[in-house]
Amino acid sequence: MVAIARRLAGHLARGIVMILVVATISFFIVRSIPGDPVAANVQKLIQSGMDPQTAEQATRVLYGFQPKGSLWEQYTQYMGGLLHFDLGQSVTHAGAPVTQVLGEAAKWTVIPVLAGTLLSFLVGIVMGVYAAIKRSGKLGDILAISGSLLHGVPQYVLGLLLSAIFATLIPILPADGPVDILFEPGFNAGYIGSLVEHAVLPVLTYALAAYGGWILAMKSSVVTVLGDDFILAAELRGMKRSIIFRYIARNAILPLFTILALSLGVLLGGAVFIERIFNYPGLGLLLLDSITMRDYALMGGAFLLITVSIIVANILADLFYSVIDPRVRSGEEVSG
Repeated sequence: MVAIARRLAGHLARGIVMILVVATISFFIVRSIPGDPVAANVQKLIQSGMDPQTAEQATRVLYGFQPKGSLWEQYTQYMGGLLHFDLGQSVTHAGAPVTQVLGEAAKWTVIPVLAGTLLSFLVGIVMGVYAAIKRSGKLGDILAISGSLLHGVPQYVLGLLLSAIFATLIPILPADGPVDILFEPGFNAGYIGSLVEHAVLPVLTYALAAYGGWILAMKSSVVTVLGDDFILAAELRGMKRSIIFRYIARNAILPLFTILALSLGVLLGGAVFIERIFNYPGLGLLLLDSITMRDYALMGGAFLLITVSIIVANILADLFYSVIDPRVRSGEEVSG
């Protein structure tokens, strides 16, 4: 436990530093945009009839820092607001706090990404085991080729193909929006059914995008385990094939749990393309819209949240692997 606590402390320290670096980059990107959007907003408010002091205060609320003063003073105000989870207000969402807008969008990203990742993980590891065991036969070749092909196809290409096939050529699934507007939001069969129906293509895209990596990684891990001494010893002792198979799967799957947590963070970043294709109102689409509409406070907040998600995924991956594999709990491998 002491070793795990020490690892956690180290990860948290590095994570906080990375978050501060990303927040700093976001701040200076806004301040370095040609035309100075902060000063432009002050002038716009003054021209609309607002007095200069009130215009500066309104701009401070919007961006999270006072537009007047030195760059260092503006930066410290911005970081101070960040410590209180104040990222300013969104221009494109009627002055709503950025944290509120991000919270609303996050659920539309996290749930499909989580569902797609778990689906691809479960199918990928099962197919990976069979691809390793049957690697000298046609089934093993087919599974390995399918994994290689899907692993090399970009996410947005998979999304476009699925949309073209199942929403255009064979129109059995919707490819636009998260839910049918005809249904009243609430816990009712029609609304929930529409949510599930609209989520099928995004979830399937996430799953297919990750499936190739899972099957190839699991196949490689199983092949490695098959050559271990304890497997050969079990076969020589005449142990049942079902028990040997369980040993193989349990030892081969350990490294993949680390990749599982990391893949969640990677898919969150990839949501930008998939959500644009399916017009899904998650963090990815929100980030693209904020860039298009020059909603700088929202843009910085979305970028920061995606970065934080990836950092947290990395921390969880390392800690989870430390818990499930006793060889690394003390920080070093131990023999047999």
